[in-house]
Amino acid sequence: AIDEYKPLDATTNPSLILAAAQMPAYQELVDDAVAYGKKLGGSEEEQIKNACDKLFVLFGAEILKRIPGRVSTEVDARLSFDKEGMIQRARRLIDLYKEAGIGKDRILIKLSSTWEGIQAGKVLEAEYGIHCNMTLLFSFAQAVACAEAGVTLISPFVGRILDWYVANGDKKTYEPSEDPGVKSVTKIYNYYKKFGYKTIVMGASFRNTGEIKALTGCDYLTISPKLLAELSKEYVKLSPTLSVKEAQACELEKIHLDEKAFRWHHNEDQMAVEKLSDGIRKFAADAIKLERMLKVDVIS
Repeated sequence: AIDEYKPLDATTNPSLILAAAQMPAYQELVDDAVAYGKKLGGSEEEQIKNACDKLFVLFGAEILKRIPGRVSTEVDARLSFDKEGMIQRARRLIDLYKEAGIGKDRILIKLSSTWEGIQAGKVLEAEYGIHCNMTLLFSFAQAVACAEAGVTLISPFVGRILDWYVANGDKKTYEPSEDPGVKSVTKIYNYYKKFGYKTIVMGASFRNTGEIKALTGCDYLTISPKLLAELSKEYVKLSPTLSVKEAQACELEKIHLDEKAFRWHHNEDQMAVEKLSDGIRKFAADAIKLERMLKVDVIS
């Protein structure tokens, strides 16, 4: 799909890696990762963890052969509330990429947008020059905290926000401009541009092409091959719906969030609380499935 659509950047997550690792075409990468884990030795648990990290990096390295930009590699979601654990794991991933001859300028480390994740991102950016992509971002509070932390990029989710409103409200269909996920990313984009934050806004998790077109003008968008295929069949001229000029004219007030204020504001958004915890659980579950898969190979 990357060869076909030629994107600038690409992103991975535990669910995508799990799916790819089960495909015969990528068995060699799995075998290499397992061999690496065994070579480093240690307990069975340590071997599996090292094999997992190596597998993520092997997939990232393969992707980087096909794109001019950066690949996003995710830190284990089970560390989502462990600031120091996330920093340590991120640095380990960067070291593995370095061993593969790939510099940190081509990597974005993906971290859950919990308070701890955002603070880990702040340290990684400021102290280690490691660029971060803050994922599982659903609330305005998360976006504000990420901007204040000075991270490289955020991935505010669109489709998962829509999913929640469809499941929990009376309204089952939305026009793209009224889509709650589109409105969320629009507000974040406008806030960042109005107040001069350098953090890149990359809309993510789309359910349909209408959402994508409604965010024309956003810094970046991360789009699945399925939706790229649909877009490639359309021949329409799109005008930006988001622009720096309009953002600077919008009526938004600048706010500052310390930990207490962040937790309160985020907690006030029921959708964001539920989708963040749900996303962490799902990524963690897929990480466990991947470990079980590798465990069979490590033991054999």
